[in-house]
Amino acid sequence: MREKRTPLEPLDAAGLQIPYHFRCPISLELMSDPVTVCTGQTYDRSSIESWVATGNTTCPVTRAPLTDFTLIPNHTLRRLIQDWCVANRSYGVERIPTPKQPADPSLIRSLLNQASSGSNPVHNRLAALKRLRGLARDSDKNRSLISSLNARDVLLSILFDESVSADLGELRYESLAVLSMFPPSDLECAAIAADPGRIGYLVSLLFHPTSIEIRVNSAALIEYVVAGTKSPEMRAYISNSDEIFVGVVGILTNPVSYPRALKVGVKTLFALCLNKQHRHRAVAAGAVDALIGRLAELEKSDCERALATVELLCRVPQGCAAFGAHALTVPLLVKTILKVSDRATEYAAGALLSLCSASERLQREAVNAGVLTQLLLLVQSDCTERAKKKAQMLLKLLRDSWPEDSIGNSDDFNCSDVAPF
Repeated sequence: MREKRTPLEPLDAAGLQIPYHFRCPISLELMSDPVTVCTGQTYDRSSIESWVATGNTTCPVTRAPLTDFTLIPNHTLRRLIQDWCVANRSYGVERIPTPKQPADPSLIRSLLNQASSGSNPVHNRLAALKRLRGLARDSDKNRSLISSLNARDVLLSILFDESVSADLGELRYESLAVLSMFPPSDLECAAIAADPGRIGYLVSLLFHPTSIEIRVNSAALIEYVVAGTKSPEMRAYISNSDEIFVGVVGILTNPVSYPRALKVGVKTLFALCLNKQHRHRAVAAGAVDALIGRLAELEKSDCERALATVELLCRVPQGCAAFGAHALTVPLLVKTILKVSDRATEYAAGALLSLCSASERLQREAVNAGVLTQLLLLVQSDCTERAKKKAQMLLKLLRDSWPEDSIGNSDDFNCSDVAPF
């Protein structure tokens, strides 16, 4: 059995050691944001915050009661640690960044008051919102603090304030930008979904003529509302609009779309397509070309959600026909199997099953693209049971399309006892 390494043993073959006073007494790791508590002991901020969050009220080192939970940044120690990192960069040590200090609750309250005050000059209200957005971007801790101070109430009131004149639109856009970082509560989602004027306003912002960011932020809030609305009828009402699909697909097809824009576009399109009765609207809006065209650019989680959307659309006649008519659909889906993730494989197999069930031509395309090898590997892999069932059904469907030399080697593959899809 391998002996357990002590905290001060060399970190690598070169014998580099972290100085003892640079280590957090709780985690025994190099501190990145050292803070001092009321007992005079210094800890890494994340470690001592976790210690206190779990109900501990004593200093981990001295065991003395923590009479004051204020954490004071130890700037001197942090600079010493940064200097040490720079001095040892030849050993692969990266300099720790200078941490941004958490926002003070009184500052957040002041900013919210400034932003919500109708008597405050517009440029001051706008400056307060921009400052609030900057703080929210800085850290999860800041976002949690802002959320806890009922910021969404203030932001929603500004965004949907019909008394705000057209020349004050910038104020509404900035409140939307901040809101896009804070998912509304279920009650807030229901209130927005139940108001045709609010939904209509958000949809109109999907077509903002000059700002892709405003369009993306609007789509993000729409996705929050659709996902957070419990009523199937209300979700169906929101998606019962050609314009909303055209606007969301437009984000995906926009040539200047950036990673966040693509992520939000895919998430929103998926949320809207969960309602089966309106999926044809997504197809009519150009979702097929948009998804196929962007699939290769997406990050893993976004690719999974895009493939899930493809599978959903392939389950309606209009979507199946449109994807079947696209020359890249089948090769792209076949290539995706076992390449991205288990989820992506499951969705790709499901989409292929729908497509091949509808067309013998697509069956031949899939076989020519090498789907048989992929499916046989899939059923022997550690993929999900749902993915394996879809693969088995697809293999059975393609049985008559198998090349002559493959049939003789596949007699022992049993795919007759498959649960219905």
